Amino acid sequence: MTTSVRAATDEALRMRHLLYGHLLSRALVVVAELGIPDLLADRAATAAEMAERTGSNPVVLEHLLRSLCAFEVFRETEPGRFALAPLGATLRADAPATARPTALLLGGEVGTAWDGLAGTVRSGRPAFDRVHGTDFFSYLGAHRHFREVFDASQAAGVELESETLVLAVDFGSADTIVDVGGGDGTLLAAILAAHPRPRGVLFDLDSVVSAARRRLTDAPVAHRIECLGGDFDVSVPPGGDLYLLRHIVHDWSDDRCVAILRRCRQAVTPGGRVVIVDRVADAGDEARMTALMTLYMLTVVEGRERTAAEFGTLLDRAGLTLDAVVRVAGDTVALVARP
Repeated sequence: MTTSVRAATDEALRMRHLLYGHLLSRALVVVAELGIPDLLADRAATAAEMAERTGSNPVVLEHLLRSLCAFEVFRETEPGRFALAPLGATLRADAPATARPTALLLGGEVGTAWDGLAGTVRSGRPAFDRVHGTDFFSYLGAHRHFREVFDASQAAGVELESETLVLAVDFGSADTIVDVGGGDGTLLAAILAAHPRPRGVLFDLDSVVSAARRRLTDAPVAHRIECLGGDFDVSVPPGGDLYLLRHIVHDWSDDRCVAILRRCRQAVTPGGRVVIVDRVADAGDEARMTALMTLYMLTVVEGRERTAAEFGTLLDRAGLTLDAVVRVAGDTVALVARP
């Protein structure tokens, strides 16, 4: 076999690895849905034992777990007996920054929308809208369980980033931090816990803020947080000297992002800052993850991940000037802008 033929064959094999990768994602979703990582939290168990506890077929479950051993999710300690590997432990419900809610999210309506990628490519519209009959955020507001899973996934994502973020950005010099689209308040509470000076304003939809208010009741910083309901497509609370948008910009089209950022610019006090925390599409080692997240955004909402240059264009159109870029975690950065 010639060198050129060998190279072509190798590439063909590599392509097959990529094509079959969808099965790996589905397998991880299934073990998360069955709660297998939690069953293996304290000890190894046989596939038959786990099948009995999960209502599964023992033969098929054994093959599923053995397949995931090849990807270091589980370990087969003896024939038919499996233990949890460190990678698989991230799917435990009680794991730090647990990946379980993300797996459940992708195994449900979000994953179904991904199957409509071809339609998105043809139409330019999110597949989610077509598959589920409404846009993502309307669906989120109308389906409580979906909302709970989404919020849990978001909270785990905050946990991945918060330790670095709260120290990477100068939050401590702010008087009032407005967390725009701040969800359940996990990040804002972490920021205030690390910095005693600022007070915080958690701003999100009324339904989201109601749940956040209950969640934050017992937080040590609860007395420093004001929860306000509203719609950032209409207005944002005025008077803050730092407006924080974590993974908000990547949800929306350029025009909508510019409108949101302009509202923040108009609301911020003189000398204040607008901080965007998001993935940057040219962030080196994490380029593959960002590429996948772009496909996620395109099929589920109307947004996408952006390059540094594209962020610069958004800021310029919104009347903001980029002051600093701070690495947070992986492909995520904080872009600090000023009017």
